[in-house]
Amino acid sequence: MKGVFDRIEGNNAVILIEEEKAELVVPMNELPYGSKVNTVFSIDKVDEKYHIIGIDQIAEQEAKEKTSNLLAKLRAKSTGSKFKND
Repeated sequence: MKGVFDRIEGNNAVILIEEEKAELVVPMNELPYGSKVNTVFSIDKVDEKYHIIGIDQIAEQEAKEKTSNLLAKLRAKSTGSKFKND
């Protein structure tokens, strides 16, 4: 399953696991190297406890591409500022 690094609370990272509708709170120093807010993790559940397996590189790339595509569409639609005097 997947989890997304949602926010930092003190010295802890809050990971949202959407498919389980759960939160995983982990000390920041236990996160995989390179983790930052919005990082997508592969998560495993053993004996009702969640464990971060690692960063999901494929999901990370897909999210970046989706964001880039949305920004490109917004820029293509833009007609400039209606407040700008030419």
